[in-house]
Amino acid sequence: MTSAQEEQTRSRLTAAERRAEILDAAMEVFGRHGYHGSSIDEIAKAAGISKALIYEHFPSKRELHASLLEHHVDELIERLTASAGTGEPGEVRLRAGVDAFFRFVEERREAWRMLFRDSADPELAETYARLQTSSTLAVADLIATDPAARDKSSERTIEMLALLLSGAVQSLANWWHSHQDVPREELVDRVMDFCWVGLRRLSGSDRD
Repeated sequence: MTSAQEEQTRSRLTAAERRAEILDAAMEVFGRHGYHGSSIDEIAKAAGISKALIYEHFPSKRELHASLLEHHVDELIERLTASAGTGEPGEVRLRAGVDAFFRFVEERREAWRMLFRDSADPELAETYARLQTSSTLAVADLIATDPAARDKSSERTIEMLALLLSGAVQSLANWWHSHQDVPREELVDRVMDFCWVGLRRLSGSDRD
């Protein structure tokens, strides 16, 4: 395909398709260089479009970065919510949720790297805090949908457990980046060994 044909094909993209194309290019650039190491010029080059066209969809680099974060966090939360919404027993739902989390990391390694690469950056603190709250609520739903946990635990206790579990799983996912020979199933088993006994004790029963 010639350059003229490629340009003609690009010009026929819908706004949603163009936005998705920009986000894909941004994922590649942010994943390699981080937020501050990346520029709109680089992203435009990776997408094969002009910088002005990016600004038609995203008013700033921060807005583009935030949109990309939210896109991937929304996908992750959808996976966790699907696990919480089944009629299975609590342990089965929680295992499915943990597995969904690690499956996301396995399938979206560059996205995961980008999600936490700049998490300590003060300029991005507000966005990360909002996304962390959303992910914690999704984990809390996995815990709270267990009738035993709901009967015995206050909302504050469930929130604390969700924060503990979310933080532990995120740390393990970061560790996994350097130990990719470890199978996902082993990670899920270790998380369940770590957390489920405590949840069962909290509900007043012992794990079989």
